[in-house]
Amino acid sequence: MRFDSRTAGYITTEFFPIAVKWLLISNIALFVIYYFAVRTGFGALFHPFALAPGAVLGSFAVWQLVTYMFLHDPGGFGHILFNMLTLWMFGADLERAWGWRTFLRYYFLCGIGAGICVVIGNLLFGSLNTRTIGASGAIYGLLLAFGLLWPDRTVLFSFLFPIKAKYFVMIMGAIAFMSSVGGSEGGVSHVAHLGGMIFGYAYLKGIGRNWTLSIPLRQLYQQWRFVRSKRKFQVYMKKQKGDRDRWVH
Repeated sequence: MRFDSRTAGYITTEFFPIAVKWLLISNIALFVIYYFAVRTGFGALFHPFALAPGAVLGSFAVWQLVTYMFLHDPGGFGHILFNMLTLWMFGADLERAWGWRTFLRYYFLCGIGAGICVVIGNLLFGSLNTRTIGASGAIYGLLLAFGLLWPDRTVLFSFLFPIKAKYFVMIMGAIAFMSSVGGSEGGVSHVAHLGGMIFGYAYLKGIGRNWTLSIPLRQLYQQWRFVRSKRKFQVYMKKQKGDRDRWVH
């Protein structure tokens, strides 16, 4: 592990980078506790930590915009399985590229942004009494970042079919958008997915002068400019050498 001053964080080559590792541990541990709490009649203890638009707007329960990301559907394993596998598969490379500080900043921005979209969506089209849980908004933000940084890298769609990352992100974004259309409560819940991608895109594009958000893309742009300048210099040197050789006998 080493410190990278450009990303203000530590870069690691471990199989489970530190931020991804602790996100996995905390999410899985809370899922197990929540799972048994529901089955023993204590599930209501977790209700103040799920995202309830009525509580956020009426009681100013803003902590729910963070805590809802650490709760997953206790009725099955599919929800948390998809989120945690995606977190590991895509988040690990992002953390290695950015450092853990930038990675966590991005992860929580996407999750909180998705939560804000859920509150607004339910206020306009749904019900303020619904509860939303899960890290899907943050996870979809990770998918977007991965697709932007490594668009031609091959990933497994549905963990089975190889596809380029940029197309995978487009498909997932289209699914999230189509699922959110219609105004039903089920559709509004999919706003979390779309909201995570929207806030993630704004982050990576550096919208707002005070955001230190476009570091990864800025670095890639600087690297591209360096390579381009290097190639131009090589072409210039070859041309100069060719001009000199014409006068040599």
